[in-house]
Amino acid sequence: MPETNKPSVLVSFLGEISHEAAWRMQLRIAAMRRGGRMPDTLLLMEHPPTLTTGKRQNPQNILASTQELEKMGVAVRRTERGGDVTYHGPGQLVGYPILDLDCHGRSVTRYVERLESVFIRLLADHYGIEAGRDDMHRGVWTGRDKITAIGCAIKQRITLHGFAFNVNTNLSHYRWIRPCGIKDRGVTSLAALTGHGHDMDTVGIQVMKSFCDVFGLTPIRVGRRELAGLQDKTAPHDPPGVEPFTKPSGEGRP
Repeated sequence: MPETNKPSVLVSFLGEISHEAAWRMQLRIAAMRRGGRMPDTLLLMEHPPTLTTGKRQNPQNILASTQELEKMGVAVRRTERGGDVTYHGPGQLVGYPILDLDCHGRSVTRYVERLESVFIRLLADHYGIEAGRDDMHRGVWTGRDKITAIGCAIKQRITLHGFAFNVNTNLSHYRWIRPCGIKDRGVTSLAALTGHGHDMDTVGIQVMKSFCDVFGLTPIRVGRRELAGLQDKTAPHDPPGVEPFTKPSGEGRP
């Protein structure tokens, strides 16, 4: 039974799902959370190879040409989260917390810091890896390499988007972009730091527990079908804020 002294959060492990489908799911759940018809929710998943851009997107930070990306089947999506371009793909655990920020201190800065704390604690507790923040750049870093990207949006007090934790991620795919527009830093993964791959389900449970510890929540796990049954199906067919990204013609590698 859930602990009665902590609010509940629904947690669903969705496997691999497209970024667009995940965004539609976020919209539906956010509308229900805003209306008090659903508790806080954490969606955990992997995406097929996808590039997403944020509010500060600069087309020059996508180094591969549109033709190259299309040939490799890489989707490129524009979002309203903060930040520039980032990569999502298999072996990366993506999390979308859909929380009522009024119930979590209201401060956006504090919310982002707590997301970072989830992974700083997890890496120390489970893997003995020292990670931390960077004064210049958001996310979680081991030295000068980012292991977890953070990018959020807040709509009418409800959080959207979230984090991308490199577990077994193919780091060579980051050559397609200049991650977050940062020229002098690198990226890493849990597998790269430990020298071996990791079971995604096990890491997902670790993330769930660390997230709940940091945010003071009690997890209630729900399956994909159960989560679908809870959702409001009245979200717009084409959600605002997520559009195909078209790179200006002639722009490829500099």
